[in-house]
Amino acid sequence: MTSAEPTGASGEDEGRTRRSALADIAEQTILRAGDEPLPGDGTESATTPHPAPGRLADANEIARLRAHRRQFNARLGEFRRSRVLVPYGENGAALTVELQGARWLLAFTDEAALGRFARARGEADRTWRYRTVWGAAVLDAGVPAVAGAGTGSGAGLPCGVLVDAGDGERGLVLPPVVGIVPEACALNGPAVGTDTDADSGTGEERR
Repeated sequence: MTSAEPTGASGEDEGRTRRSALADIAEQTILRAGDEPLPGDGTESATTPHPAPGRLADANEIARLRAHRRQFNARLGEFRRSRVLVPYGENGAALTVELQGARWLLAFTDEAALGRFARARGEADRTWRYRTVWGAAVLDAGVPAVAGAGTGSGAGLPCGVLVDAGDGERGLVLPPVVGIVPEACALNGPAVGTDTDADSGTGEERR
């Protein structure tokens, strides 16, 4: 199959702190490594003054992040409550890709979304077998199963979920962080042992 290509940055200068691309992905979800409160969340009082003109840009950014977080959490909740399609390979295991130092389960909201993914990979002519499961089961059971079943180059990698991977920005990235996957499987959970570099490994689909 055509390999999924990592999009993380590489070649950073030696001596600089290397930032995992997964950290960037997690921040894009506005959970920010464990859904920490944004500045001002729930702390304003009736006497809190309006921001000074010099802080207006910061206030606008906080408002934007809050709106983004609400939108993401709404999509996450909708995913958990929905039935989704999870394609699997000849060995019966769910298909995953290795990308950005993690393994990713593939899930699709309907057959049309799966078809778009197949066409994008030039594999629309082959038979795609899938199971229909609840999104909550994908996150709560599927992710731990995949994270604990890694072998070879995929051993020990965290696992997230790519929803409608062929739809670009219309798709949904569910990274392996607390608040999305079980804490034991999360990068920032209590069982975390090692960090993962952004450019480790190459994109590879597994059956």
